[in-house]
Amino acid sequence: MNTLDKPILAITMGDAAGTGAEIISKAFVEEKLAARCRPLVIGDLQVMQQALGFTDSPLKLRGVQSVSEAKFEEGTLDVLDLDNIDLTKLRLGAVDAMCGQAAYEYVKKATELNLSGEVDGIVTSALNKEAMNKAGHHYDGHTGLLAELCERPGATMMLAAEKLRVSHVSTHVPLVEAIRRVRPERILKVIELTDEAIRRLGVEKPHIAVAGLNPHAGENGLFGDEEITYITPAIEEANRRGFHVSGPYPGDTVFFRANQGEFDATVAMFHDQGHVAAKMLGIWKGVNVTLGLPIIRTSVEHGTNFDMAGTGKSDPRSLIEAVKLASQLAANPVTSSLS
Repeated sequence: MNTLDKPILAITMGDAAGTGAEIISKAFVEEKLAARCRPLVIGDLQVMQQALGFTDSPLKLRGVQSVSEAKFEEGTLDVLDLDNIDLTKLRLGAVDAMCGQAAYEYVKKATELNLSGEVDGIVTSALNKEAMNKAGHHYDGHTGLLAELCERPGATMMLAAEKLRVSHVSTHVPLVEAIRRVRPERILKVIELTDEAIRRLGVEKPHIAVAGLNPHAGENGLFGDEEITYITPAIEEANRRGFHVSGPYPGDTVFFRANQGEFDATVAMFHDQGHVAAKMLGIWKGVNVTLGLPIIRTSVEHGTNFDMAGTGKSDPRSLIEAVKLASQLAANPVTSSLS
């Protein structure tokens, strides 16, 4: 592939007190990533330089102030340096408002670059919600932040691990609120977003399974009527609109069936229902994808791993998979088929 044909991906550094910089310094040693994309790290150059020392990475760094300055040369990572971390005050493994503010700024800058067309997608390292909130940015995580930056309040997340792709009707809300959000219009919207994402991955007519909310998917109303009242009508409407959707299926079996290849994706009703299924396959294998944005965003599936910060032992596999998936999505634009 010609260098100019490869998408430019903005890679955010995440929380400087965590392992984000270290994971980046490891991931881009892999030759396969250089063949897929042109990476531009959005972060702090000094923190990235420190991370190279922790991991003994052979990479070199080049600080830049704009996308146009990046050269994307083999063996060198271009870093758009926001210079917003004071190394003398940085405490690895600790929740710090300075790091929360910096992590927010990395995501904001990457999003602006993607919305303006200067980059083709963003891949985010983990931020710490508590640190970000201490800095005055009150979001439930990347999904809520990106939804506001892109003015798309209906955005949600999909986790991808091995053959399993799981999107969510709700994510970071109390369980009682998650139950209130199980409504046909929201379920239908998540089906639409899931269908679009899976088609971008090369599946022409995705078969989407929908999980029930209650044990045994309610068992015909014996254990709750949300399936009858809200979920089944959404599935029926989705099929009338041309999607291939089935369910609702019990949450204790549907994800196993999906990972066996019976379905192309599954819609979970709430955060833990989908996350437990995906993370059981291996937290270092999974990728988080934000659906419903006008930009491409993938992310590591794990957190900041404060306990490993500075050890050089962080595992880059989830970031590698996130970069691969973002590169694939950037190469396959698809318009939604929901009418």
